[in-house]
Parts: sequence; structure tokens; C-alpha cells
Amino acid sequence: QVQLVESGGGSVQAGGSLRLSCEASGYVRRPYCMGWFRQGTGLEREAVASFDQSRGVEYAKSVKGRLTISQGIDKISVYLEMTSLKPEDTAMYYCAASRWTDRCDWGFWGQGTQVTVSS
Repeated sequence: QVQLVESGGGSVQAGGSLRLSCEASGYVRRPYCMGWFRQGTGLEREAVASFDQSRGVEYAKSVKGRLTISQGIDKISVYLEMTSLKPEDTAMYYCAASRWTDRCDWGFWGQGTQVTVSS
């Protein structure tokens, strides 16, 4: 059974920093894609940053230059370095990964970690 567990969320002041972690278990081979999504209350879910074997690394324009995605040596852990945080970054952040090794479908999701940024 594949499981994704996020950690590192919290409450910070505008301009502050956080580092989110996603630890995956149950994969025999690394998934085709892994990434971070977020959803604020009453807002649509937004793709924040991702690794994809066909698309490479992608970021939402709203976070470019402030958030950076990286992966661990095991290739099934993914991190999100967050700097210069803004109140509009407040959201539940989710880690997601493909069920497959040869295509991306965002089939597995973690439970999320809350990020709150105060002005």
C-alpha cells in the first residue's frame, strides 16, 4: 500500500520561511511524477510544483522565485522550500504522486499539511 505523509506546515509571519516534506512508502520503483498542490478555503486546487518525467520541473507562476521543489536521494521523498511567504500562500498543502512508473495520473495523495501566513 502506497502512503504519502506530509509534514512541516505551520503558522508564520509574512516574509518567513517553511520547509515542507513528503515521505512516500510502498513504492517498489519511483513514481512517474511527484508534486505539491495547495487549496485555500473556498478556492480551487492549484498545482504548486512538480517533477514529471516528460514535463520536467514545473512551477506555478505565483510561486516562482519563492518556492523550490527538490527530491531526496531515495527518489520517493519530495520537499518544498518556501521563502518570502505571503498571506495568499495560506492553504492546505498536499503531496501527490502517480500510481504508475510509466505515466502520470496523480493517483495517490497525502492527507495534507496546513500553512498559514499572517500579515
